[in-house]
Amino acid sequence: MALETEAKNLNATATGDAATTKNSGKAKENNNTAGSKKNQNPNQNLVNGNGTAADGPAAKKKGKKNRNKSPTEPAAETVESALSNGHAEKPTKEDANECKADADANANVEKTETEAAPDAEGEGEDIDLDALHDVGITVNISSPGADLLCVQLSSMELVQEIHQLLMDREETCHRTCFSLQLDNVTLDNFAELKTIEQLEQGSTIKVVEEPYTMREARIHVRHVRDLLKNLDPADAYNGIDCTSLTYLNTITQGDLLDKKKTRPDSVDCTPPEYVTPGVSEPPLLPLHPNVKNAKGPQALKVLTTSAWNPPPGPRKLHGDLMYLYVVTMEEKRFHISACSKGFYINQSTDDTFNPKPDNPSHLSHSLIDLLSHISPSFRRAFQTIQKRRTMRHAFERVATPYQVYQWASPTLEHTVDAIRAEDAFSSKLGYEEHIPGQTRDWNEELQTTRELPRKTLPERLLRERAIFKVHGDFVTAATRGAMAVIDGNVLAINPGEDSKMQMFIWNNIFFSLGFDVRDHYKELGGDAAAFVAPRYDLHGVRVYNAVDVEGLYTLGTVVIDYRGYRVTAQSIIPGILEREQEQSVVYGSIDFGKTVLSHPKYLELLRQAGKHLKILPHAVLNERDEPVELCSSVECKGIIGNDGRHYILDLLRTFPPDVNFLKLQDVQLSKELVDMGFPIEHRHKLCCLRQELLEAFIEDRYVSFIRIAAVHLQQLNAKKQSEKAEEKQVPALEETEAESKVNGAEKTDDKEEEQKEEKAQPTTSETKTAEAMVNAIREAQSNVATSNEVQAAEVVKRACAAVGSLKEKEFDFRFNPDVFSPGIRHVDGEEGTCSSLAKQKVLVQEAAEFLVLKQIPAFIKEHLAHSSPPIDGQGLTESLHSHGINVRYLGKVIKMLGQMPRMDYLYRIAILELIVRATKHIYYTYMQNTEPLHLSAAISHFLNCLLTNGPVNPAVSSEEAHKKRSNGGKHNKHKSSKGGKGQQQQQATGNQNGSSSGSSNSSSASDWTLVTPRSLWQQIRREAKAYWDWDLECDSIDSAVSKYGILRISLLRAFCLKVGIQVLLREYNFESKHKPTFGDDDIVNVFPVVKHISPRATDAYNFYTTGQAKIQQGMFKEGYELISEALNLLNNVFGAMHQENGSCLRMLARLSYLLGDAQDALAIQQRAVIMSERVNGIDHPSTILEYTHLSLYSFANGHVGMSLKLLYRARYLMVLICGEDHPEVALIDSNISLILHALSEYELSLRFIEHALKLNLKYFGNKAMHVAVSYHLMARTQSCMGDFRSALNNEKETYSIYKSQLGEKHEKTRDSAECLRLLTQQAVLLQRKMNDIYSSGKLTCDLPPIHITPPSMGSVLDMLNTINGILFVQISQKDIVKVRSEIEKHFKANSAEHEVNDAIKSIVAAANNNGEAETPKETKEQAAAGTQLTNGENATVTETTSS
Repeated sequence: MALETEAKNLNATATGDAATTKNSGKAKENNNTAGSKKNQNPNQNLVNGNGTAADGPAAKKKGKKNRNKSPTEPAAETVESALSNGHAEKPTKEDANECKADADANANVEKTETEAAPDAEGEGEDIDLDALHDVGITVNISSPGADLLCVQLSSMELVQEIHQLLMDREETCHRTCFSLQLDNVTLDNFAELKTIEQLEQGSTIKVVEEPYTMREARIHVRHVRDLLKNLDPADAYNGIDCTSLTYLNTITQGDLLDKKKTRPDSVDCTPPEYVTPGVSEPPLLPLHPNVKNAKGPQALKVLTTSAWNPPPGPRKLHGDLMYLYVVTMEEKRFHISACSKGFYINQSTDDTFNPKPDNPSHLSHSLIDLLSHISPSFRRAFQTIQKRRTMRHAFERVATPYQVYQWASPTLEHTVDAIRAEDAFSSKLGYEEHIPGQTRDWNEELQTTRELPRKTLPERLLRERAIFKVHGDFVTAATRGAMAVIDGNVLAINPGEDSKMQMFIWNNIFFSLGFDVRDHYKELGGDAAAFVAPRYDLHGVRVYNAVDVEGLYTLGTVVIDYRGYRVTAQSIIPGILEREQEQSVVYGSIDFGKTVLSHPKYLELLRQAGKHLKILPHAVLNERDEPVELCSSVECKGIIGNDGRHYILDLLRTFPPDVNFLKLQDVQLSKELVDMGFPIEHRHKLCCLRQELLEAFIEDRYVSFIRIAAVHLQQLNAKKQSEKAEEKQVPALEETEAESKVNGAEKTDDKEEEQKEEKAQPTTSETKTAEAMVNAIREAQSNVATSNEVQAAEVVKRACAAVGSLKEKEFDFRFNPDVFSPGIRHVDGEEGTCSSLAKQKVLVQEAAEFLVLKQIPAFIKEHLAHSSPPIDGQGLTESLHSHGINVRYLGKVIKMLGQMPRMDYLYRIAILELIVRATKHIYYTYMQNTEPLHLSAAISHFLNCLLTNGPVNPAVSSEEAHKKRSNGGKHNKHKSSKGGKGQQQQQATGNQNGSSSGSSNSSSASDWTLVTPRSLWQQIRREAKAYWDWDLECDSIDSAVSKYGILRISLLRAFCLKVGIQVLLREYNFESKHKPTFGDDDIVNVFPVVKHISPRATDAYNFYTTGQAKIQQGMFKEGYELISEALNLLNNVFGAMHQENGSCLRMLARLSYLLGDAQDALAIQQRAVIMSERVNGIDHPSTILEYTHLSLYSFANGHVGMSLKLLYRARYLMVLICGEDHPEVALIDSNISLILHALSEYELSLRFIEHALKLNLKYFGNKAMHVAVSYHLMARTQSCMGDFRSALNNEKETYSIYKSQLGEKHEKTRDSAECLRLLTQQAVLLQRKMNDIYSSGKLTCDLPPIHITPPSMGSVLDMLNTINGILFVQISQKDIVKVRSEIEKHFKANSAEHEVNDAIKSIVAAANNNGEAETPKETKEQAAAGTQLTNGENATVTETTSS
């Protein structure tokens, strides 16, 4: 593998770099090269990311200036280009004599990377080469038949990148087989430009056509096909090649940046029917706008390899490589030969072989030139396709890291495509052409990348990038393999056994099915346990990977759900297949603790990992009653592979068990929990607590520990002072000792603990006392340290006892994952020590209790402010997980939400999620009992039962009945051998997922026809009760709709995404009484649902969080620079497309806007939207968020009509996902109303603002600021309509809210009063006129005319900013200090902590310009006040809606 050479060469690279890093080199952003040539100043490394990014002088140089920033910057600053792709470089003044070693190292690395990335061709063209590089070289490229092309390149690029550039440019894209020559010397593809001596400013590089080989000819044909179907969305709908959809361009009709500003009167702003308030069921078709003309023109009818292939011997010797067959749009048929010189037409026909060149034969080097010769319509169509291709945004063409599947698809016509056919049937993996040595050794690649050095920033970037690349390829291969296994396309390695027990190896990946094989999980819950075990194992792999201990290896693991089966794909430990498992395991147990082994090296490695994961080393007895020490759960096995690496596998019990879901003899839960119905007996005994929960629990305990210690110390202190007041001087040394004692066990973790304290969001009472505690401790420590340390130790001891620490004299919380495992005999230590079993059990119980009594209420409390409300089940699940709450607690969460009317929307989302998950359990069993013949009929029948009450007649269509008769015998044989639909299978699946489908006779294959809407909903109710202990009070979709307000289309979307169904894009009539809603043609496809680990980019994450911290202190400029830096690092690791890049872009756009550069904001946000559509999905909640931001920026840039269209799209998607009743809809509606108001569409504007007001009243109560703003907006609109009376009433509401919340003196209250005065004046005038007309029938006196002034765009924009929580305020440093002290007073007083957050956030936002003088201590206090730093977005200052 070239990867090994890569590792060897890295040393060479390192020395090469050292020579050139005098001037801070910049990490380079380039998509398809391994990037080992990044030079970086050693003093710039953020070693452990303690957020010190911006304090040295180096920090000032670091910030990137983004693209269209003020043009006055000195020319030396380079401008960063729009796309992070090979041509966006930073300046590095290099010595010309760069070490040769460097280039060689790259040569090897590049080979592996570029060749492995055939899909990275998608970018280049419209990335303006405005990136003037350090040693930017301008070269001319002359290619045959095209004009001289002038390009700017960087001295650090590879020759390979010029190839990529040419293959993507419109004039030269049809060439694939060429070399680049300079002064008649061919350049090495993998050399960097700076190593080429003759290359200088203005040199001309010639493109020279090379002779074809068989491989080159095939690559050329494939490239031509890709160019022709470039615009066709079929690949995105079929879920192949990591393509996905984006509709931003369709909605904005072209690039927003090229648009002219619109005049308000020229805008058509009537919203489509389905966007106006009051829509009950949104339609499905608008989800994919522009399906009709997405494809582009057709250039050829057929382009395929000919049936005359391969060339016979005599022709081979004449140089024939392959034959093609083409049918043009003019209905002419041609047979084409490929030879080393190019392509020509031969004289063969469909039935005679005559390979002689035709007359004229038009020999041309490029197939496209030849086709343009023989077919005029091809020439025209090809030009059109090229034009449209190059107009698209670069982000629309780059491949995504993982496949995104669409849940709805239009009917796609199926065309003849030989290359597609060849891909499907050759057992090739699509990689062979690009990698020497055929199949990849996944395990070797995954482990080698983890072994790469990681001392310096460039090394870490290279390592993380390699890990990410290999991981992405592995996920793709594993997904393909799992589908092949379930589709019956792979031979089992134990073909003689029952189909459930079969295991498979394909492409060096091991596949097993999620069934309980050989009663392995019999004690733990049988098939149910076997089904969840892979997922828990994946969690284990994730956390051990995140800890990243050198020398400890995990397997590449991917869990795939497909067609109702769960498949686990793992990389293969070298040598494991040659031995029995018993012989290979050197650590852990293969029989759940009867025999246990241990191994010193494993103990050492797992101890290191256990420190972070809070796992307690413990001893258990083996079969000979000897104590064996373990640092993990008993199931965790250690195997030393033939490669000498230490692997761990079966990590399903990494974390301690959840006692709330286990019925155990010796455990008595607290009264509160018993009242809530715990313990609930779960289907399997593998329930574990989440890592997030353990961290929150330890955090909570640490806070109480410090509080208790502080109290004791203060008491001691009081005594001390009365005794002797003079001993105040303290030797610093003693002080620190005492401090380290107080701060508990792992001294190294002190910093972590403190950081964690900032991050965790403590509950109200804690935040109040946090500061007091810290101060008390500081004081107390300094005083106590003088006196004897005995007392200090005593204090710590008491505090430890009070919080239940495992150690007597230091703060120590770690968990024993085996503590409740049956069949394991523990070695019990003496009472009160670490190894005391009773203490360990209590700890695990307390953690589970903490989840129910503290974390669930904290979760609900956090969402009461609606600051970033979840929009769909996925968002809800992520939010629960971040609080450490498992989804099996969903029933309890729903019970608590049900009692809070202000959480109505969350209650509905939670119920929808519960129904979807319950249905998924039933659906999986149902699918396993269905023959492949009837899949579409069975799935459509299931959807009918789930979503309609109409007729459901599962008619097996005549075509299938016919199939049955003709080959019945053959089929039954197939049935029992593959996919296991035989009888022995049926009994086994009976009890799976608790829904026994009964009847295990041979007719069971058509069991699915017996399901009815009623029986399905009863099963769902039983499942909800059994799994979540929650009573679902509906027995049909109708009662679910009427009782819980669930939309059917939302349920359809959620269910399809959850289990991987793709339905036909059309309007479904769920009320249909005569024929079933779903027919079997409505099921287009089934997709795998893939779970895997996402590798992290650590340095980028550190920059991002530091940047966020800066922003929260109001230092926007610094924040902007840090986050741009984070984006660069992300581009380095993940390439151009990734979710994390998306959140960076969103932050950057927001910051540009706050810094007053609306145009830059628009450019960046446009990229964020496209990225979110591509990476998350076109109807993902974060896509909706991106759309709303984009609409604000486009309004600020004067694209009024555009911003409305974007908001309409956002609103449509919101309603599709979760209905109209949601706090976010209120925000969108307020925005729409304001813009309509600006366009003088008052009637429409009023409808939207009324809806927003209704929602705001419901979710924020009648005294909230949101409500005041809504009333004010209504008043504005009504006064413009001349309805002054209603306007007056509404403005009075606004005034009373402001007066009660802000007081008389506040400027908002004063503004409102002024507004009232004007309105009253107008109303009085109007009334006089009316009276006048009434009394005398005509106007007698001439009253002054009534003023109705249409709003100015500026005022509307101000209002929009206010609604969206963006404040531009200039205040002085003095004010900040004053406000700070106010807040601290406020902070000690008992008000809801959210107001504190909002206050702090808005003030900080205001203090954007003069925040420099703050001390870090104050930021800590702010952080403690609950401004949580998340990797997501909601914590940014400006996101609060405090108007």
